[in-house]
Amino acid sequence: MSLYRLDASIRAEGSHSREIADIVEQEWRVAHPAAPVVRRDLGQDPIPATAWANAVAGSWAAPEDRSPEQAEAVALAGREVDPVVGADLLLFAVPLYNYGVSQHFKAWVDLAITDPRLAPSGEPAVAGKPAVLVVVRGGGYGPGTPREGWDHATGWIRRILTDVWKLDLRVVESELTLAGVNPALAEFIDLAAESRKSAEETARQHAQAFAGATV
Repeated sequence: MSLYRLDASIRAEGSHSREIADIVEQEWRVAHPAAPVVRRDLGQDPIPATAWANAVAGSWAAPEDRSPEQAEAVALAGREVDPVVGADLLLFAVPLYNYGVSQHFKAWVDLAITDPRLAPSGEPAVAGKPAVLVVVRGGGYGPGTPREGWDHATGWIRRILTDVWKLDLRVVESELTLAGVNPALAEFIDLAAESRKSAEETARQHAQAFAGATV
């Protein structure tokens, strides 16, 4: 058994998405204490901005006709996808930034999709693999809130992981994480605590459910 963990938070310390992902990892480790964990930290080591375009162009060209930049981008896509395909459980921790998908995660997905194993056409190499997505939002975006519908990230991420890559996906969501930081959200501190407590329990449940899963 092995775990692939991807973090997209730009914060190395004090990151809610990292903390909740830690719970998933720790709970999974109870069943697999010696299992390897492959970590990919996009917040601290992002995909180069030019990699996707070069990988797309390189995928259209014969290997001998690729420029050095295209060849490196195609090789980088392969290196990014290798541990995803090789892992038994996938863990993605992706916060909501500016109402949309983290640019770090979007760049990684764009690059990964250029690899034939995760391309939208055909059966993905990870189909049926168990996965946990941790989504963290600083504000509140639920039904009836002033910003209902402003979360333009979670739906897209679900579409990629579930419909394109066909993962057996479970989701952990935590909201109002800025309640103790943004004065405008101070009145929601109790709701934030409830959301966090629920997310932590859900994280444990998902990890336990997948602890014995194999693909």
